[in-house]
Amino acid sequence: MTDLLGINHLTLSTTDLDRLVTHYTDLLGATLAFERAATAADPRVAVLDVGGADHLMIVETAAAPAPSLDPLNRAGWGLRVSTYERLAGLRERILTAGQPVGEIETLPTQWTMTARDPDGRPVDIRAHRPR
Repeated sequence: MTDLLGINHLTLSTTDLDRLVTHYTDLLGATLAFERAATAADPRVAVLDVGGADHLMIVETAAAPAPSLDPLNRAGWGLRVSTYERLAGLRERILTAGQPVGEIETLPTQWTMTARDPDGRPVDIRAHRPR
């Protein structure tokens, strides 16, 4: 039996922390857990609660992130919603906001779509299918 409980956090970099925090909170529904101002030794950081005990850490950097897909032509990381209906509703909200998002695809155990954040970085958003 493993002692692991899941992923604690995923860290993203951006040149515009406020814009990325707004995207993940206002559009996708994350909650700002805390923010730390930049110091002489450390960059500005925001931590978003994305549900359960999972967090997205966003670090403001001078260099823009590389917005590429993984070797499977997917985002390489993802967020989860509870149902297909929530996934479809979120897709409509993203489209209404003028943001890019793919069609919802059916995989063996889940439904998935790939969206892009304001930095162009892909993120898969998925809902598990009933078994």
